[in-house]
Amino acid sequence: MSWEKEISELKLRSELAEKMGGEEKVARQHEFGKLTIRERVDTFVDKSSVDKLSVDKSSFHEIGKLAGVAEYDDEGNLKAFTPSNFIFGTAEVNGRSVIVSGDDFTVRGGSADASIAGKRLQAEGLATELQLPHIRLVDGMGGGGSVKTIETAGRTYIPAVKGWETIVAHLAVAPSVSLALGSVAGIGAARVATSHYSLIVKDTAQMMIAGPALVDWASQGDVTKEELGASKIHTRNGAIDDEASSEQEAFEMAKRFLSFLPDNVHEIPSRTECNDPTDRQDDILLSVVPKDPRKVYKMRPVIETVVDKDSFFEIGRKWGRSIITGLARLNGVPVAVFAEDPMIYGGAWTADACRKLIRHCDLASTFHLPLVHLVDCPGFLIGKQSEEDATIRFGSQALAALGQATVPFCSVIIRKAFGVAGAANTKPGAYHFRYAWPSGDWGSLPIEGGIEVAYKAELAESDDYEGDLAKIRERLNKVRSPFRSAEYFEIEEIIDPRETRPLLCRWADLAYRALKPGQTGFSYRP
Repeated sequence: MSWEKEISELKLRSELAEKMGGEEKVARQHEFGKLTIRERVDTFVDKSSVDKLSVDKSSFHEIGKLAGVAEYDDEGNLKAFTPSNFIFGTAEVNGRSVIVSGDDFTVRGGSADASIAGKRLQAEGLATELQLPHIRLVDGMGGGGSVKTIETAGRTYIPAVKGWETIVAHLAVAPSVSLALGSVAGIGAARVATSHYSLIVKDTAQMMIAGPALVDWASQGDVTKEELGASKIHTRNGAIDDEASSEQEAFEMAKRFLSFLPDNVHEIPSRTECNDPTDRQDDILLSVVPKDPRKVYKMRPVIETVVDKDSFFEIGRKWGRSIITGLARLNGVPVAVFAEDPMIYGGAWTADACRKLIRHCDLASTFHLPLVHLVDCPGFLIGKQSEEDATIRFGSQALAALGQATVPFCSVIIRKAFGVAGAANTKPGAYHFRYAWPSGDWGSLPIEGGIEVAYKAELAESDDYEGDLAKIRERLNKVRSPFRSAEYFEIEEIIDPRETRPLLCRWADLAYRALKPGQTGFSYRP
């Protein structure tokens, strides 16, 4: 007795699954400039050498490959097989074990079939229970079904997103990265947004709550998929963090993001060898801040100068643009960095910038990344639009998120720190390192904007309004020096800007020792 016949059938079914939706559908996927799901997985994951010939093979081990819809002849023999349009399994990415899952758009456009919901739930459940990072390659509705599903099932169904609690629970356990790689709608769109880091491929991918046909039926206009959900829309409103110019670039960005994080919250991030001198001092920092407080400068070169060379990885560059957020390393220690951008509203906090900062603080707390704030904050953005955007609401939430952060914090006041938002130069309720450059300028509001209000009565009696105003300004400027604040220990240290990197690296060494693994008292807020 032998099981050769059954093994042959197993091999046949496996081969049929690898054909996906067939040659025509695969060719159509390529025509749109997109890889198939199996090509994506093979490109994304590590290769592993096997057998004596050292043949390179994908590290991906698929689970549930035989799931799908089969057709049989009258004798019960397999006649045809259509695989499930969702695949998942374990793999290695940059040497780390992960769960990888993805939609197969070549089979019914990634919509629901008899097994996709079960496979998706299993993928999410394994990632959570095994405490592994999960990379979602999303290209379709991801299991929401279509109108045809009603006829197939013989009934309608009450909406329920089974297993959604597992997706949310995973946010507090291990890193999740979602890549929008095609037309993503419904549950697929929600799965992209419910992650620690999301990417969309420019031109070949769109994300939307519902597609053009349903939008038109709802009398919301005749629009294309690109008009509804192009990358330029969702990377500017914060629904998706970043865009990539190609699928390959998206894969590289996802890998780089993961490189800063631990495998799960019960570990601390890995420290890497640093080949950039920690005592490096750059003269460019001496002149980067203009003497005129109304003139702007570029903050990103400052960030890139003080962190380890080529380590800065910006997140969310195209939305909430008055605050720059990203990951970097200081003497090999992974850190979360945020800084105001003087080029955008002078660095004033907007509602969107605050939303972005909340996510960033949560990411840092969840995965034990020390927080660094390079401060040049003139306060909240003021004006009618800012009030309509509920800026103070989101600003208060951002300050709360900073206060709730469970990781060491350090700030360097580059220039301005005014008003309530400017108070983010400190972490409420915590003792931490704080430095200031000689260009530091702080208060309840900028002198330039408050002189004429504060001295209104005095100036009203003046015969030389502009002359007296200039005298008042000169008088106030003599006492606005940060050295006056240092005399009262309101600022702990004023430093030569060139010492910023050495001091931050010294702080990072101490902060890394203080990190404590484990779950935070609150979950990550997607």
